[in-house]
Parts: sequence; C-alpha cells; structure tokens
Amino acid sequence: MSTLAAQLPLDDFEHLAGMLVGGVERQGAAIVRQGARQVVVVGANAAAIVVNHVGAGIDSRNQYFVFTNRETGSGLVPVQPNFHACPQPVRAAFRPARIVWEQTALPLAAARLRLDALLNPGFTAPVYCPCPAVTVFHDLQHKRHPEHFRWFDLPFWRLLLRASAQISTLILADSEATRADLLRYYRLPPGKVRLAALGVDPLFFGLRRAPERFLLAVSTLHPHKGLDTLLDAYAAFRSLRPGFRLVIAGLRGFHTTALERRRDRLGLRDSVEFTGWIPRPQLYDLYARAWAFLYPSTFEGFGMPILEALAAGIPNACSHIEPLSSLAGEAALQFPPGDPGALCAAMLRLASDDALRTRLAAEGPRRAAAFSWTATARATLAAIEEAAATSR
Repeated sequence: MSTLAAQLPLDDFEHLAGMLVGGVERQGAAIVRQGARQVVVVGANAAAIVVNHVGAGIDSRNQYFVFTNRETGSGLVPVQPNFHACPQPVRAAFRPARIVWEQTALPLAAARLRLDALLNPGFTAPVYCPCPAVTVFHDLQHKRHPEHFRWFDLPFWRLLLRASAQISTLILADSEATRADLLRYYRLPPGKVRLAALGVDPLFFGLRRAPERFLLAVSTLHPHKGLDTLLDAYAAFRSLRPGFRLVIAGLRGFHTTALERRRDRLGLRDSVEFTGWIPRPQLYDLYARAWAFLYPSTFEGFGMPILEALAAGIPNACSHIEPLSSLAGEAALQFPPGDPGALCAAMLRLASDDALRTRLAAEGPRRAAAFSWTATARATLAAIEEAAATSR
C-alpha cells in the first residue's frame, strides 16, 4: 500500500496566510492517500471549506489520515469513510512544542505509514523527511521586513523556512509576489515554485448588505498592517465627516498597545473600536453592515481580507502594493502605502461618491469569483501528484 500525507500546523500567521482574517487562526492536518491518485487538504483561514471540497468534490476513494492538534481535535475532519482523524498530543499555540513534534514525531509517522509525499501548508517541513515534501509559503515577510519580528523569533524563521525551502520537492506560493520572493531570496529553480492562489469563503457572496456609517478594516494588529496610517487618515477624515466610526477587527498583535495609545492621542477613543478576535458570524455581520472597507497594509503575501470585501460587495480601498493591486484590480481604489493624505482622500470618495460606490460594489464580487478553494485544492493536488511520482 502506498500513502500520501499532508500536514497543516496551527500558527498565527495572517495569512495566509494566509491567511488569517479577523483573528481567526488556521490549524493543520495531514492526509494519507491510498492507490494511484493523490488528494490534498489546503489549510488557511477557511481550512474546513477546503477539506470538504477535497473530500467531497475531488476524490472520495483515497484514504486520508488527518493529524490534528489539541485545539481543534477531530472537528477539522470531514465525516466521510475515507477520512480518518489522528489526534496528536500537542498544542499548536505553544510553538516550541509544535516545532519539536513536526521535526520528530511527524517524520516518524511518515516513515511508519510509508508515505509517498508530505504536504506542509504552513511554511515549514520536517528537515529529515522520509518522502518527497510539498510546502506552502504564504509570504517571506521575515526576509522583506525582519524589523517587524521579535528578536527571539527571527532565528527560527530564518533557519526553518530556508531549510524547508531547500528540502521540499515542490513549493506552493499564494501569489505571484510570494513566488517572486522565493526565487529571489532562496535562489530556487523556477520550476520548483508553483502558484496556488487561495480561495474565498462563498458565504461572503451571499451577505445581505445593509450599510451603516462605519468604516471597516480587518487585520491583525501588527506593525506592517499600516494601521498607524489608517488612524492618522481617519482623524483627518473625521474632521470633515464626523458621522462615521472606524472599526478595526482582528487579533491583538504585537502593535496593539502602540495603536491604542495613538488612537487616544488623536482623540479618537470614542470613534475607533478595536474588537480583538471575534467569532466568524460576527465577522460576517461586520462585512454586511460596513459602509466601506479599508486595507492599508504595507506588506502582504496574499491579502485575504480584501478578497472577502470584494466578494461581499463592499466599496473598498487598499494599498497600491503587490499582490493587492493584482488581486483587486479596478474593483478597489488604491493609494500609496503609508500616505495618510491619499488614504483620507479615498475615504472621502468612498463615503460620498454614490456612482463610485455602485461601481465598486458590482465589480467586487465579479473579481472575487475568480478565486475558489476548489481551484486551490486542484492546484495543490497537481503538485502533490508530481512530487509523489518522484519517489516511485
């Protein structure tokens, strides 16, 4: 019997990274396959949706063994005969323990199960992997902006991500911007790095919009998210349009205290709300009620929140950086990152230009419709099958 596994560790990347929206963390899993065809679960901010697409929409024959951590347990695993939960005695929130597990217990399990390939959708892979590995990179922020990392975290990012990039048979990138960074910083062969753009939760397309007078930003409170610029721009905007509030939804990250002090110094305590982490239903509600959406980030690997805003039909504005510019196209106003004057001007247009609001609300869902988790799963599956073939 030949097998294939895919592992998604829980981590607090955005992210991704990846995919993190409104403070919803992603967690991981591993899959094992039986037979000639190979299937993968892609994990990110909508990991369960991808799991269901893979299990129900792409393949129901192969066998999957899903390794889960204590935070999620077997709830990640589809209720299907070919999916098997494998709970692990590790908490992903405690990163040192997760890294030790990934570098020791996971490769031992891969050897015991005689895996054909291992998918790692969260940046890192076992250094001593007994089978071909496919690893997903959501960004290379630690290379582009190391100043935003804590000194004790940065060495691990540098060591583990470089090692993972080198030992992996294939690498998947969320965007062309991340793919370019991988080729630039790790000097990888171009054929080793493939694009697997992320999808969007289909529930955003069906939200019943009932706009209220508040501006929405969804972001973890980290330095690179441009929220200092947002507060400065909002202070200028509010002097002209005092009827609008600002809601910033997302995990309380490294920059939280500095942002709260800036808000208070600008006299905005009563008009700016930091929600912290909120459950998914509350996030949908904010998207449904927001007058406009703002995304002033200075660096992104993909830009999931802007994609969700497009899908929801919210008139929006984002920084003129890649990959946001390619993601949004003409369906969003764009402004130079770090420019509060330009951002304030975009806010004023979104607040009062009815023709613009109508156009952006219509173009957003059309733009977002090009991104689906099924497409993500299929692109990942193709890479897994190619990597697995190298071990035969």
